[in-house]
Parts: sequence; structure tokens; C-alpha cells
Amino acid sequence: MDAPLLLADTPWLLYRSYFALPKSIVGSDGQPVNALLGTVNAILTFYDARLPARADGVVACMGAEQANYRVRLYPPYHAHRDPMPPELAAQWKQAPALLQSFGWTYATSEDLEADDVMFSHARLEEERGGRALLLTGDRDLYGAVTDHVAVAELKKDPTHPGAHGEIGPAQVRERYGVEPEQVPDFIALRGDPSDGLPGAPGIGAKTAAELLREHGSLEDTLVAANSVSAAHSSGMRPRTAAALRENAEQLLDFKRIATLQRIEVESPLERRTDFASGARMAGKLGLNQLAGRLRELQKRQKL
Repeated sequence: MDAPLLLADTPWLLYRSYFALPKSIVGSDGQPVNALLGTVNAILTFYDARLPARADGVVACMGAEQANYRVRLYPPYHAHRDPMPPELAAQWKQAPALLQSFGWTYATSEDLEADDVMFSHARLEEERGGRALLLTGDRDLYGAVTDHVAVAELKKDPTHPGAHGEIGPAQVRERYGVEPEQVPDFIALRGDPSDGLPGAPGIGAKTAAELLREHGSLEDTLVAANSVSAAHSSGMRPRTAAALRENAEQLLDFKRIATLQRIEVESPLERRTDFASGARMAGKLGLNQLAGRLRELQKRQKL
């Protein structure tokens, strides 16, 4: 079976690495490069374990901090998030050149978010008859999962670098109790603290899943809540039905916010990862240990 196209959530990797790795990891200018190091290393563990046979195996995805249309629908969207630390912002600007130095495809959008870019590439790859693996911690992307698209689940196993599980349709059903295509409806009802979406008052994950299993979609759940007989026949509690009726328009907006948007993207170019170029760029940034690792990978690539 062909290796999957690896779609990397670059903003998530940069944030994750910045807060997980010591700020004492500095580059040639004495400024922190921990976010850059962690991001590249995370991608390399997957490449090292699964992708060396594939020439077009990595797409590093970026995008807007928040899509304007989502903020228009709900102004508090992402508003609770702290401003980006200056030391991370500096690395954020350096990331595109570093990632592109490997010959990896760098894909971004000025208007939409990295999630949307990843979703778009995943759908295109699926339509081409391939598979895609999403390297992300953002559960919004459970909505992109199909039989040919999975979310990577990182495992802490130092003896097997790159070891991971895959979250497919069965795992989404196990974790959320709904189908992947129902994830935007689920998020609208349950809420999403990471995005600042409160969901429906008094409705948690269990109730949200029960409602969607019974009615299929947020829209049909709202129809049932507006019908006393339908709500009663489905066992919907009066308090739940009232919460749905009173917040119907906002819940529909939440679903629009949680729905991944497809944009026009191009398939990755057929080219091998250029470890030599990556090593040179890493060296310029003062990432000497990473540069050494890349030179070793270059030697292995020639074997």
C-alpha cells in the first residue's frame, strides 16, 4: 500500500513545540529556535518511519489566525486566546523558508485557516485515489476523516520514533459517538473551548451525541425541539428542547464555524525531500544538531 500524504498542521506544531521545548534552545542570533526544531523533528519522525518511499510525501499547511467569516458569525471566536509571544512570532516568520528548504510543499491561505487547507488537500488526495494522514492535535479535523483520511495519534514510545496510531471513522465514533460527517453538528451542540464556542447551554458531549444519533443533524434536532410531540417521542428533555429553541440561530452559526471549508489547492510536486538543502538552512539558523541529523538522512537516502 502506498504511503499516505502527510499533511502537517504547522501552526499547531509551532505552538506545541514552543511551549514544550526549553527556550534555552537558541540559534545563531541567540534567539529561541525551539518551535522550529520541534516542528521539523515532528515531521521527520513520520517521514523517517513511513514516508521515505514517497517523493511528494509532505505538505506543511499554514493559514490565517482566524477566518474573518468565522469572527463575523461569532465575534468571541478565538478572542480568548493570548497574543502570540514575540519569540514565537519571530520563529513563525522563519518557518516557511525552513520548511520549503526541504522541498516540501508549503500551502497556506490568507483568508482561511490551516485546518481548511489541510482538509482541502486531504479531499484532493482522496479524489486522486490516495490516502492522507493529518498530523494535528485539532479535533475539528475529525470531521475530515474517511476510509482514506486519518488523523495521526502520536505515541510516546522512545524505542520506536514515529510510532503512532491512526484515528479513522471507527475511532471517531468511539470517541465522539457520532460519524465523522456529524462532527460540525457535534461541536455546535457540545461547544469547543479551544475555539471559544460555548455550545448549547446544559448540553454536554453525551447528550449531543445522543441527539445526533436520534435525529441525524443539528438542523433536524432543532426541528424536533420545536415540535412538542417530536421532542416527547424522542425522549428529549424539556430543558434540552428549550435550550435548543432559545439558541437555534447561534447554534447554526456554530456549525458554520465548525464546518471545514474547501478551497482550490494543487497536488504536491513530485520531488524527493532535499535533506542537504534542509541541513544548510538549519545550519544557517544555528540548529546544528538538526543539521547533523539531516546530513545522516541524506546519506541514507542515497543508499
